Amino acid sequence: MTRILLTGKNGQVGWELRRSLMPLGEIVATDREEMDLADPDAIRRMVREVEPDIIVNPGAYTAVDQAESEPELAMKINGEAPGVIAEEAKRLGALLVHYSTDYVFDGRKDTPYTEEDAPNPLSVYGRTKLAGEEAIRASGARHLILRTSWVYGMRGRNFLLTILRLAREREELRIVADQFGAPTWSRMIAEVTSAVLARMAGGDSVSAISGTYHLTASESTSWHGFTEAIIEGAVRAWGFEPATRRVLPIATSDYPTAAVRPSNSRMSCIRLGADFGVRLPEWAECMALCLGEGR
Repeated sequence: MTRILLTGKNGQVGWELRRSLMPLGEIVATDREEMDLADPDAIRRMVREVEPDIIVNPGAYTAVDQAESEPELAMKINGEAPGVIAEEAKRLGALLVHYSTDYVFDGRKDTPYTEEDAPNPLSVYGRTKLAGEEAIRASGARHLILRTSWVYGMRGRNFLLTILRLAREREELRIVADQFGAPTWSRMIAEVTSAVLARMAGGDSVSAISGTYHLTASESTSWHGFTEAIIEGAVRAWGFEPATRRVLPIATSDYPTAAVRPSNSRMSCIRLGADFGVRLPEWAECMALCLGEGR
């Protein structure tokens, strides 16, 4: 039976992966207590103990603004740990599945980013995630680096849950309207990952693929558009009664943050569809399904 080592089991994507990957084999799921990604020795011990066929690594330092004041810790987890995991995967002949981000790009391109576009991160978070990508590629391990964006779900900390909380408390919300991307449900990320791995296990031409792919929902919106859709969708799905009466669009310059965000986070997923025959639905359709699951 295939043995899969999963990191970050309590994170947004990790929690979903623990369920979606179950049909594919035996899952050994870990969190920080069991395998601290800031500790290279702990990583090596766990990988050598488990001897997995596949390592799936959604674990990451994801506090984008806090990373500006904790660059060393962010680099340990996002930049160095993936390299250690990749070295161990190479030694075992295991496949490594790793998740990266739209923040590796500067957002200055007018059209969706492709995998061939040169990264140019604007933040510590983006730079550390790019360092992790580069370490994986340099290791020579067989890998899938899956870049995603604007991840949300009904658990953890994310934009959707923040908006639902604020909409209960405030009559007016001021939301950035000049940054664009594809809100991507954590469950869809997990289910597409599972579908890709199932396809690779089939033994056809994709079984030996190694490389970088973009994995986001279809279509795009702004943070302001996402906010309006969240509130309206919650009202339809479960009778949400918001205090918010106005959602005002503002410019990025009106909402300063420690980390600079890319204005264009749209990414083309054509390669993913061409190689594996999978795609994610439109972001609004996924969001409606997510909101339909609970209050």
